[in-house]
Amino acid sequence: MKQFVTREHEIEPVPGLPGHLPDGEKMLWQGRPSARLVARHVLKNRWIAGYFLLLAAWAVVGGLYDGRPVAGIVFSVAVLTALAAIVIGMLELFAWAVHKTTLYTITSKRVVLRFGVAFSMTLNLPFKQISALALADLGAGAGNLAIRLMPGHRLSWLIQWPHVRGWRFANVEPSLVCLPDAKEASDVLALAISQHTSVNSGHARVTRVEPRGEKGAPAAVEAAE
Repeated sequence: MKQFVTREHEIEPVPGLPGHLPDGEKMLWQGRPSARLVARHVLKNRWIAGYFLLLAAWAVVGGLYDGRPVAGIVFSVAVLTALAAIVIGMLELFAWAVHKTTLYTITSKRVVLRFGVAFSMTLNLPFKQISALALADLGAGAGNLAIRLMPGHRLSWLIQWPHVRGWRFANVEPSLVCLPDAKEASDVLALAISQHTSVNSGHARVTRVEPRGEKGAPAAVEAAE
């Protein structure tokens, strides 16, 4: 299998790409994850905030039930509040780092994912390696665009995270996550794959894929063989 992951590039001739586009290849779309959406949907900051809120409520109720001094109860709540602020602050910082270090690119021949908070990597996905697309709606036009690969192409879920579709460990699906304009990206990619397939095989096959357990009606393109 052709290796299509490039590790840590220091210079980008074109933002988001490891090199200049070859002749005949055009850039169609670029975008990056929303930090707010990453914090909410990937890192679950609201759930974590709710968990600390429950702990604080339990500390108050338990303290009153046990007859603890008010000062002791207030101290416990203050400690939990400080801990919650630190944890949520770290999650927000990581979400911002994901936003700043990630750039997704769709060209007329491939999808390129540049990502990595600690170590920058580039994932290059030619259209011929793409089997289908699935769009999961996150509301207000935002969403995740998952890419299903042809059989035989394997990726590491851990290395790709959070740019992967959830709960797909055996057959990892790289994803353009938390896009504020996911429908636009999906339409651009679907049309580009259809046109590329039509030019190279003489026909294109368009289907719909229902991703189980995800919100929203997905749109998909299945590449003709």
